[in-house]
Amino acid sequence: MRKCLRVSVLLGLFASAGAAVDWKALKPQGYVSDFANVIDSGSKAQLEAYCTTVEQSTGAQIALLTIPSLEGEPIEDVANTIFRAWGVGQKGKNEGILLLLAVGDRRNRFEVGYGLEPILPDGFVGSVLREMRPALRQGQYGEAMMAAAETIGSTVAKAKNVTLSAQLPRRVRPTAGDSIPWPAIVGGIFMLLWLMRLGGPRGYGGGGGGGFLTGMILGNLLSRDSWGGRGSGGFGGSDSDGGGFGGFGGGDSGGGGASSDW
Repeated sequence: MRKCLRVSVLLGLFASAGAAVDWKALKPQGYVSDFANVIDSGSKAQLEAYCTTVEQSTGAQIALLTIPSLEGEPIEDVANTIFRAWGVGQKGKNEGILLLLAVGDRRNRFEVGYGLEPILPDGFVGSVLREMRPALRQGQYGEAMMAAAETIGSTVAKAKNVTLSAQLPRRVRPTAGDSIPWPAIVGGIFMLLWLMRLGGPRGYGGGGGGGFLTGMILGNLLSRDSWGGRGSGGFGGSDSDGGGFGGFGGGDSGGGGASSDW
């Protein structure tokens, strides 16, 4: 009898240890679902207002989600499961996008609905994830979310030929190591030295053309905006005619998007 009891207990323990997390049980708290409790209240309020404006202006729905841990599961599977369970994007249009931050694992992912894949291809959303790294490394999760949401929202609005009545601030800038393109600068210096050696009668006009080319190359190297060439702007609030988050609409995703870490 005791032996049977011990076996039953062991089987129960193994079953509990091997059970997957029921991600479908998570319910959205709004456009922003901060289950990891890392987004400050001010940033959350601005994000909610901005995502409301994006949906009212473009029809696209943005879901912003943080969780403490992936519990050992691939972030792609977790994001896709939650996206489908919540139905981000209107049914039939599937114009939804989910940004997931797994804070403890330092992993993030964009899951893109079918309808937004032509506007937000994998390579583009991957670049947005990379732009978030400086803020995430500083623990500025709200700032990182605002930078990403503004990029996504403005890109969708531009593709749909509409103007958004709200912008989000981008106060956190990349650190020196992230913002200065040292490989490009070093390569540019070597190129300039090579061009200078080609100067003279058989080169680039004895220095005149070389000076113009030098200025052009240096200008291209140094004229980079900290957030991928987009201005910072200021938060203008939402001019919505009442109502905020009313629930997601039953959209679907086939696994398109990109994943990264910080």
